[in-house]
Amino acid sequence: MPVLPVLPALPVLPVLPVLPVLPVLIVALTLTTATPLRLEAQAPAAPAGAPAPAATVSELQQTLAAATGRFQAMDSAGVLVYVSDRYRNGPITKSSVRDNLLAMFALYDTVRAQVRIDDVRLVNGTAWIYSTGEISGRLRGLGAWTTVLSWEREPEVARREGAAWRLEGPGP
Repeated sequence: MPVLPVLPALPVLPVLPVLPVLPVLIVALTLTTATPLRLEAQAPAAPAGAPAPAATVSELQQTLAAATGRFQAMDSAGVLVYVSDRYRNGPITKSSVRDNLLAMFALYDTVRAQVRIDDVRLVNGTAWIYSTGEISGRLRGLGAWTTVLSWEREPEVARREGAAWRLEGPGP
C-alpha cells in the first residue's frame, strides 16, 4: 500500500462580514480572504446635482489622502475621524465600521489603499463622490497579498461637519 505524504494543515482564516464600499474615506473594509469582491456601480444616466468646484474637489482629495494614510498606518481611531457619527448603511454604523477595522488590522499585517476620485457632485449640501479603487492586504502569518475589495465609480456621500468632510454613507 503506497504511503501518502502528510501535508501541513493550513490555518483556518475567519470569513468576516462584508462592509459596504466606503472608498472616499478609506473605510472600504470587506474582510474576505477568498475571492476578491468586485463591485460595479450602476451610475445614473445623468448625474444628479451640480459639478463640485475645484476647491471642493481639492479638499476632498486632501481628506482622502489623510484618511488613506491613517488606514495604511492601521490606525482605526485615525480612520474613524473621517466617518460621521451619523454614518448609516443599512445595519452598518460607525461602531460597526470600527469593529471591522479592528478585525481587518488583526487579519492583515500590512494594508494598502489606492483610491481615485472620478467625479464629485453637490446635491442639497452633500458631496456625492464617485471613486474607483482597490484595497489589498498581506495576510498575517502567511505573507500572501490579497485584494480585499475593488470598485469602479462607486458613489459615497460626505457632508461638511464643522471644518471637516465626513462620510455619511453610500451614495444614491
